[in-house]
Amino acid sequence: MAKETTYEEIARDLKNRIYKPVYYLMGEESYYIDRISDYIAQTVLTEEEREFNQTILYGVDTDVASIINAAKRYPMMSEYQVVIVKEAQNVKKIEELSYYLQKPLASTILVICHKHGVLDRRKKLAAEIEKVGVIFESKKLKDAQLSGFISSYLKRKQVDIEPKASEMMAEFVGTDLNRMAGELDKLVITLPQGVRRITPEQVEKNIGVSKDYNNFELRNALVARDVLKANKIIKYFEENPKTNPIQSTLSVLFGFFSNLMLAYYAPEKTEQGIANQLSLQPSWKAKEYMAAMRVYSGVKCMQIIGEIRYYDARSKGVDNTSVSDGDLLRELVYKILH
Repeated sequence: MAKETTYEEIARDLKNRIYKPVYYLMGEESYYIDRISDYIAQTVLTEEEREFNQTILYGVDTDVASIINAAKRYPMMSEYQVVIVKEAQNVKKIEELSYYLQKPLASTILVICHKHGVLDRRKKLAAEIEKVGVIFESKKLKDAQLSGFISSYLKRKQVDIEPKASEMMAEFVGTDLNRMAGELDKLVITLPQGVRRITPEQVEKNIGVSKDYNNFELRNALVARDVLKANKIIKYFEENPKTNPIQSTLSVLFGFFSNLMLAYYAPEKTEQGIANQLSLQPSWKAKEYMAAMRVYSGVKCMQIIGEIRYYDARSKGVDNTSVSDGDLLRELVYKILH
């Protein structure tokens, strides 16, 4: 199987003006598809060249014949022409594009944006693309990979972020990378002049997440078996249900204890061994799981996962007509800690 092309590799080549005749961008995560196609649209041609040499087609309004006709045109007073097909998942019989790819024009950069799905790599079209161009699959990030994304995104802007602030952003925004990028841009813009480090206080002030009362801190309280802190956080959640819905909290707890269960199966119970087992970025995040393993046995962990499922069902009305979300969470935390 061919080596997977990474976003970083494509970005590096584009920055060095090393172009391929075709880019097939596909997958469930639209963020990287948009970044690559937008970069090509904005940088390959000058503003004057774009008027005659850049074509944007939409899958719902076009067909393979129109795409091939556009790709076969020669550029006008320019080295390249760019053809971008957006929403390509709606193009019927797209596999017929393979006929053009047997002898593509070197002066055409064809960008196919296929969101919310993937091309079958066993088909002829995939083989033809791999001979002359790039197939890139943009996969959804796992929760454990979010802090790595946050750090690298901010690094490109010469900005650092404190670990707790990063956790607050990951918990509040989740894996929607387009939204995450927008929220991070907001934080960068609001940094005081001369300051290049984002703190929990700034996240609290500009994003609206409490630095002391959030799911990240609740998780810490459970690992530390701090009953008082856990109940203070639950009380805050109860008083602020719009920003702290129980479903969000249950999702975070389920993810944490599911990962903790996986950590027990790590071949090496070291920081790096657990980080590898859970695909944690950066590896120091494994310390939290190592601390939790000293507090919760594998058997207790399985029981907790079962309890979270039970309370998730109750929060949605199953066998529950009167108990509030705050009381449900209080019951769950009591069972986790005892």
